[in-house]
Amino acid sequence: MNAGNLTAEIIAELQSLLGPEYVHTDSERLERYGRDETEDLLYKPACVVRPHTPEEISAIVRLCNIYLIPLTPRGAGTGLSGGALPIHGGIVLSMERFNKILHIDEANLQATVEPGVINEEFQNAVREKGLFYPPDPASKGSCFLGGNLAHSSGGPKAVKYGTTRDYVLNMQVVLPTGEIVWTGANVLKYSTGYNLTHLMIGSEGTLGIITRIVFRLIPYPPHNLVMLVPFNHAAHACEAVSAVFRAGITPSGLEFMERDAIDWVRAFVPDINVQVPDEVQAHLLVEVDGNDMDVLYKDAERIAEVMQQHHAGEILFADTADQKNMLWLMRRKVAEAVKSNSVYKEEDTVVPRAALPQLLAGVKAIGQKYGFKSVCYGHAGDGNLHVNIIKGELSDEIWHNELPKGIAEIFELCVELGGTISGEHGIGLVQQPYIGIAIDEKRLELMREIKRVFDPNGILNPGKIYNA
Repeated sequence: MNAGNLTAEIIAELQSLLGPEYVHTDSERLERYGRDETEDLLYKPACVVRPHTPEEISAIVRLCNIYLIPLTPRGAGTGLSGGALPIHGGIVLSMERFNKILHIDEANLQATVEPGVINEEFQNAVREKGLFYPPDPASKGSCFLGGNLAHSSGGPKAVKYGTTRDYVLNMQVVLPTGEIVWTGANVLKYSTGYNLTHLMIGSEGTLGIITRIVFRLIPYPPHNLVMLVPFNHAAHACEAVSAVFRAGITPSGLEFMERDAIDWVRAFVPDINVQVPDEVQAHLLVEVDGNDMDVLYKDAERIAEVMQQHHAGEILFADTADQKNMLWLMRRKVAEAVKSNSVYKEEDTVVPRAALPQLLAGVKAIGQKYGFKSVCYGHAGDGNLHVNIIKGELSDEIWHNELPKGIAEIFELCVELGGTISGEHGIGLVQQPYIGIAIDEKRLELMREIKRVFDPNGILNPGKIYNA
């Protein structure tokens, strides 16, 4: 492939297609688009393009096929697995100009949007009409909906409402060979051949470039209750998680934060005013929502009973909207707080929720074996534990050569417990060396064959998910 500097002739062709103001080769821009939120990695492309229509993308894709230029689609750059990093150089295709909410269909509870719309802006727009789009990643204030589809993002609300995958009805896609297609139909039931919509979701920009999305929506639940539940032992907090569901209650959020996560975020965000006694080692943040406050109070009382049965301390019930927002801000800022303290690696582990105690204990034991500290938090209600491995005082030699062995052991433990190596961040670049732990060679070969059918020249986001 032509992974190096693009020729002047190719740059001129791109400028003719898009206009010179949307084709960039300056060093500052190349560096910015050569990073995302994955660790401290940098892979500078040769060029950045910012198209505005599906037809422009189609023309770019066809040009890349002619010259065999690697093409890496990019959303907001909030990814944590390196999925949007141009590791083979070539062209980065930014979707930032695809930023319109095209139509909100209140009668059918649907909306058609472009992939560069920010998640939270879309949530706010449909909420004004009494509707709800639940998927809410921690980066919802900046991440693009297209990137959410690329990884089937989840977030705290997934425990009750499901992930991004559960809200996509149809999408328009530019294929790696340049054709523009719709993957399905704008209907709630679909049994018409292979489900190409679901195939595209989670494919991390390797099978096509999404240019339109049709979402299903639901009525907005007007009421919620939020509680913060302390535990002196993290294992007790993990054990309480599955007990809540066994009691017949499905919270709209059930998040786990161990002590270090809360201490670091309190130091990082001074406005968070939560007192944590010395003996407390973990918290569960629990939310219930719905239409009837009486039902929610009963659910909250039952949850409190379950928590007490698992040795919870004094439960804080958020009394005001400001207090609720503060508790959720504390949870959503953990990743930034960790990043501000140290170089780190974030692993996106997921197991059946009843296996959370074994997973957490295993992570800590593996950390002791390899000499690393971890800060753990995540979507406990889904069994999705984010393991932040802190570099701290570890030498570069241990960090680069020994740590991958410990990460492999964590992933092997996840699989032994019935889970897998990523719940919502995707495989991208940084988890690629470990994918064989979770997926056998036959399944990987099926994936490679699908990739070859869609992208015979291998130009689209090469080097991601698996080795070609």
